[in-house]
Order: sequence, then C-alpha cells, then structure tokens
Amino acid sequence: MEAVYYHDVKKFEIIQTQIPQITSDQILIKVSCCGICGTDHHISEGEFIAKFPLIPGHEFVGSVVEVGRDVKGFEKGDSVVCDPGITCDTCFFCRRGQSLLCENFEGLGCTAPGGFAEYVAVQSKKAFKFYNLTHEEATLVEPAACAVHGVDKLDLGVGKEVLILGAGPTGLILAQLLKLNGASKVVIAANKGIKTRIAQDLGAADEYIEIDRSDPEPAWKRLRNEYPYGFDAVIEATGAEEVANDAINYVRRGGTLMIYGVYANSDLVHWSPSKIFGDEIKIIGSFAQTNCFPRAVQYLDSGKVKVKGMVTDRFAIKDYQKALDKMNSRGALKVVVKPTLDYDTRKLINELDGMCDDTLQNQTTSRDL
Repeated sequence: MEAVYYHDVKKFEIIQTQIPQITSDQILIKVSCCGICGTDHHISEGEFIAKFPLIPGHEFVGSVVEVGRDVKGFEKGDSVVCDPGITCDTCFFCRRGQSLLCENFEGLGCTAPGGFAEYVAVQSKKAFKFYNLTHEEATLVEPAACAVHGVDKLDLGVGKEVLILGAGPTGLILAQLLKLNGASKVVIAANKGIKTRIAQDLGAADEYIEIDRSDPEPAWKRLRNEYPYGFDAVIEATGAEEVANDAINYVRRGGTLMIYGVYANSDLVHWSPSKIFGDEIKIIGSFAQTNCFPRAVQYLDSGKVKVKGMVTDRFAIKDYQKALDKMNSRGALKVVVKPTLDYDTRKLINELDGMCDDTLQNQTTSRDL
C-alpha cells in the first residue's frame, strides 16, 4: 500500500509498504480520507507527542474490509471513524479515572501508524459506525470529540456569554456545541476570509468579529467597546502565542480562560498574576479527548452540529506536502488527504473549488459595495 512515512523530523517520503496484519480484536480499514490539521504540522516539526519513524494521520475515516475473529458488531463494508487515542489503563492517572493524562499516552498517527495510508488496523473498541455523514464530513468527528471534551472541561452552565478566538474547524464545532449546551451568546473573533465565511454559512455563532490582518486594531477595539465587561468564558483556539497573551484581557471578572489551540513548545505567555488574583480568573487547558467519540458521532450524524462545507481542499497521498502547505495557508478551512484519489480527479476538484471560491469572493465584494 501507499503511505506517508516520516523517517525523522521533517523528513518524510511516500513509500510502498505492506498492508497491516490485524489481530483477533482488530479491524482493517480501507481509508477513504484523512483530515489534516495543525497537530499534523506540529508532529512534522517533532512537537506534540510525535515519535519517529511514523505514518501520520489521526483523523481517518474509511470502510471495514477485514474483521478479527473475536470482533463483534462490525461487518465488512461498515463506514467507520476511529478514536486514535490509546491509554495504558494502569498508570497513576489512568487508575484515578483521568485517562487523558495517561503517562503512557499514545496516538494513532502520532506515535503509532495512522491514516495517511491506504489501510490502517485499529482495535474494534476504538471504531464507531456512522450512517448519515459523507466520509469527508466524518473527518470532522475527531475534532468534534476534542470539542466535546472542551465543553466538559469548561463546565459552562446556563446563560453565559462566550468569546471564541479563531475559526478553525474544531473552533466552529465548539461554538455550535456551546450554543446547544447553555451559552446565551457565542461570539467568534477571527481573521476575515474563508473560515469566517463558512462559519457564518453554518450559523456557528451569534456574532462575528472579522479581523483585518493588515489593520487588526479596529476589530479588537470594537470588541472591547461592545463588551466592556468581557465574557464569562474566552476560548483561545488560534494556537498563536500573541493572541494567547492578549486573550486574558477579554475575560470577565470571575470568568474563565480556556487554552484550546495547539502551540509550539517554545511559546510562552505573560499574564499578570495580580489580575488573575484580583479578578478571580480561572485558567484551564483542554487537550485532545478520551471517551468522547460516541457523543461526537451522535452530534454530527444527527445534523445537530453542522459540518457540511467545512472540507475545502482535497489531495492525493503523493501530494502530502501540498496538503500541509495548504493547511498552513490562509485559504483553507479543512484539508483532507484521499489515498484512493488519483491526481487528475484531485486536480479537477481543486479547480472547481477555486472557481467556487472566486464566485463567492465576487459575491461578497458586491454585497460590501
């Protein structure tokens, strides 16, 4: 099979390798598509929890093609999405019921073979069937599971006002989940572009503050003027050090700042402890998820959380570097790699998407005029 293979940090190639052999409790999945996200960029840089050599890809979706002899509940042809997290269940934190803090935490696509390949073997207990989503849309289940965990961590309560900084895929899902689970108002502040356009199309938030990259201060000033008391919760979902440093200034006294983005290991924040002390601000983190996939599948498969149109770009495995570059650009929301997608088909799809983007931009310009 064809796969992306990292020998070491930033050193990968497209290889031909053996199709995985499954054990009695595993299923073999033919990957139809695998989402690419900021975590994959950090893995490429040797950050996060990356271990090399590695086949990356943790947001994979596909069809069951082989079932282990002890597996129940799955048949060939089932459409499945998979929880990539692997915990040991025996360490100090696992035995305290805090599995996400597992001292031996592993992840398919992070420390073990993942989904930027034609096939991947997974334990059946980590696979979940879906019925109403397309396979492309199902690449958003893993980000949704992380968002479910974020809502759990935030423990918001009813009637609170929330500011989300950033409009990436998981941020847009988180916004919808908060609207469904107690928030009286959700505001998204993000750079103007394709992400905020899709956010508005989805109805992800109640209000949108679009930031001009060339002159961002007017948008931040508007935010301060319209919300002089700040927000009950501010979620920093950009993964940008500068924004993380400023985020605390929008937290209401007695409120919560949640660090939700994925940052470079070298990034640092500088917050005044007297402000945290005097305003009684709570600062929390939300990292990945465990045991949140069932709820994520239900929210997306039911249509209560909308992801239609979030996948903006598709690439074949041999164009993995182009997929990484596109994900890091400002012109995409969700990028997927499709192992079975041949080059000509991918090129046609991207050309059509480009035509649609140009049309949408022209419409936006006309409305602004």
